[in-house]
Amino acid sequence: MEALLLAALFLAAAALYASVGHAGASAYLAAMALVGVTPETMRPTALTLNLFVAGIVVVRFASAGHLPWRSLVPLVVASVPAAFVGGLVQLPNELYRPLVALVLIVGAWRLATRRFGREPVHARVPILGGLAAGGAIGLLAGLTGTGGGIFLTPLLVMAGWAPTRQAAGLSGAFILANSVAGLGGVLVGGLTLPRELPLWVLAVGVGGLAGSWLGAARFSVLTLRRTLAVVLVVAAAKLVFLP
Repeated sequence: MEALLLAALFLAAAALYASVGHAGASAYLAAMALVGVTPETMRPTALTLNLFVAGIVVVRFASAGHLPWRSLVPLVVASVPAAFVGGLVQLPNELYRPLVALVLIVGAWRLATRRFGREPVHARVPILGGLAAGGAIGLLAGLTGTGGGIFLTPLLVMAGWAPTRQAAGLSGAFILANSVAGLGGVLVGGLTLPRELPLWVLAVGVGGLAGSWLGAARFSVLTLRRTLAVVLVVAAAKLVFLP
């Protein structure tokens, strides 16, 4: 029964997050914590589900022409090693959780209320800016155990480095790279995966396909931004109220 409940929660989370180019790791961790999944199983399971959804997002947004590979390179080059380092650092929960939640809330407010001009058509992530942002967000991703897209997407949009759909595509690829690095680290330390994993992979696959289709081809830019704002608020609430 718990496996089916988690499958339903995972499907809904994957659909919501994939629509804005994210993979949903924080939502999977929260759902498993609520149901009582053991900690040693939660992290590798969330990373595995993250890989599948991020892969779907990348294929969907790339095939729709919303993934500028040149902009991705500086972000990923800096983020992967930084995420690895961040995973080695243990900050007290009472310090980083409120700070990260504050960043997410401010980002959500800016996305929901700011009047954006016409979307940039030929925008590109600057090399130095991309390296700095990728490194900082990669470190934050390692500290929080997420793929980092929750921080990258609003930055890309608000800095004018990418139009909204391209920001979603870039975030999906960014999350995929960081999740591969994170799962590699877990493999080195010993991997514990539940027997229900195939069911959960199927659930997030369906949710990821539906959400990425809506985000890449159906949602308006305004809808994407408002959906992203909701995702940021949900993530902030999980950081503050869930263990």
